[in-house]
Amino acid sequence: MSLLGTFDVGTTGLVAQSLRLNLIASNVANAETAVSSDGQPYRARHVVLQSEARAGRVGQGVKVARIVESTAEPRLEYRPGHPLANTQGYITMPNVNPAEQMVDMVSASRAYQFNVEMMNTTKQLMLKTLDLGK
Repeated sequence: MSLLGTFDVGTTGLVAQSLRLNLIASNVANAETAVSSDGQPYRARHVVLQSEARAGRVGQGVKVARIVESTAEPRLEYRPGHPLANTQGYITMPNVNPAEQMVDMVSASRAYQFNVEMMNTTKQLMLKTLDLGK
């Protein structure tokens, strides 16, 4: 793989992890949203990534295959005075697990940082190569 090809691969990783971080932020922001725009509790969303074969280029990047909603059941909270409570006093809340989201956020952030470091190392290698010609 050429040194310039590593920038292509790194860029695909940065884009994918950036989208992943945005979805995690959306999940955390809506963790207490009892009713979304469709009248149902918010459902956590996750990114599905897959390798990306790049035609005519050496190396593979990553791309977002799709965004999926979590299939976990919404959680029930006992709040008898709440206007959305059912006859038993429970309201249906989003299926967002804040602890899981924080672990995912750290993972996505680290993956983003690794891609930046890889691109910075490549840049340093290119600069050192240019210095050899002096």
